[in-house]
Amino acid sequence: MSAVNDTKFQPAVFLLTGIPGLEDVHVWISIPFFLMYVTSILGNSLILFIIKTDPNLHEPMYIFLSMLAATDLGITISTMPTTLGIFWFNSREISHNACFAQLSFILSFSFTESSVLSSMAFDRFVAISHPLRYASILTMPRIAKMGLVSVLRGVGLIFPLPIFLKQYQYCQANILSHSFCLHQEVMTMACSDIRFSIIYGFFVTVSSAGFDLLFILLSYVMILKTVLNIASHAERLKALNTCVSHVCVVLLAYIPVICLSVIYRFMKSSSLLVQNVLGNVYLLIPPMMNPIVYSVKTKPIRVRIIRLFVK
Repeated sequence: MSAVNDTKFQPAVFLLTGIPGLEDVHVWISIPFFLMYVTSILGNSLILFIIKTDPNLHEPMYIFLSMLAATDLGITISTMPTTLGIFWFNSREISHNACFAQLSFILSFSFTESSVLSSMAFDRFVAISHPLRYASILTMPRIAKMGLVSVLRGVGLIFPLPIFLKQYQYCQANILSHSFCLHQEVMTMACSDIRFSIIYGFFVTVSSAGFDLLFILLSYVMILKTVLNIASHAERLKALNTCVSHVCVVLLAYIPVICLSVIYRFMKSSSLLVQNVLGNVYLLIPPMMNPIVYSVKTKPIRVRIIRLFVK
């Protein structure tokens, strides 16, 4: 009898959601989503291609930029199949294992990107505060180690989460409010005791994204301190201008995720539409905008893109 009850109350799949209330126009909504995905994939692939093929760009700043582009590609590819599947084919069902895998990829790439952003902040700090020691501090072996640590931390911290989720019983409503799986939401679907997942999830967020954001803020405090000691106003502006692209990317990365975390933790009564929109902004906008920001604000990248298409 208990086996029958377990089967009855244990849903085999989760149901993903497109845009709540706009199901009738999902085909039309898919057009801007598809364009954003294409822009993200082409933009980040172009950044990787240009940096790889131009020896003059084999410098720390651009190597970190290529790492950022790679993580953006990973985030885009992780969310694209389920999102477009809903808009084009109304394919809402996703198995538990596929859902756990997707949220693991999303989190791993997101936290790896956070580490890369902190490495880029360190790069700007060294370039502005210690320009004469820049090449000796940020050597290629050291950059490679920083990249490896970023990946290992992103994967290692996230690895236990799907294992925890797989042990839970899911006997509540199985309808998710996004077109992809997010850990904050999936664990609330469980009827088991999820306190450990909540505590561990909080620990992971603080020890990765929280630490990275604090490190970035401290780096820019030191950068501003150095810039204010520069006598020439023109040189101050020149130094700060090298940081504009990175600051824009940091804001694009952290503001949506902070808003989404606040909504899930403190505003549980917020509308599904608000959660859905923020979730899409969190995972779609930064990968699309990052290559655009760096293409516009970084002259060597901009010049090489122009040369690539104007021959």
